[in-house]
Amino acid sequence: MIAAMDDATSVPPHAVTSAAELREIFGSPSALAAVKVIPALDAHCRNFIALSPFLVIASTSRDGRADASPKGDPPGFVKVLDDRTLAIPDRLGNNRIDTFLNVVENPEIGLIFFVPGVEETLRVNGRAVISRDPTLLSRMVEQGKTPKVALVVSVREAYLHCAKALKRSRLWDPAAKVPRTALPSLARMILDQAKRDDPVEEVEARIEDAYRTKLY
Repeated sequence: MIAAMDDATSVPPHAVTSAAELREIFGSPSALAAVKVIPALDAHCRNFIALSPFLVIASTSRDGRADASPKGDPPGFVKVLDDRTLAIPDRLGNNRIDTFLNVVENPEIGLIFFVPGVEETLRVNGRAVISRDPTLLSRMVEQGKTPKVALVVSVREAYLHCAKALKRSRLWDPAAKVPRTALPSLARMILDQAKRDDPVEEVEARIEDAYRTKLY
């Protein structure tokens, strides 16, 4: 069993702590893996993004607090502005704005795009800024609603990721689908975690209403 780290400076036994040790364990990447990273969005990247209805944004604050946030909309919701720039609209959420708070402190972000049924993914890394440009936002209207802001990403590197993770997870395999009843409702889990005694049925009803009426 791996012991949990008590603070930022403690290191558990058997921890790997250097690049040299990592290379000793894993060896060098293949020749193709080493050269597949490109500095801009080519036709394949553009096509992948146009087909993608879902991505995850990874960001960190100035002091290293990490966050990974899912974003979803109809395919093509992420706009490729040019070969080195893309824009992601913001939609209604819970107003925690974890990604945005991180970006104003540290603009470095990572993206991973998914396409349903496709087991490969696209990874993009770069620097982001939060934009209120009305001309840009007008291109991102969905169901009559204009986003308040967009995340504009200056691409530093992009590369396609092989399908091994999705094959192992069987993510798109209908036979691997987990029944929703395998977990309690979202309302029940959050109330338990927050140690609140709000009536679960009322919270469930509010969540379902938000799903129906407040996606945009």
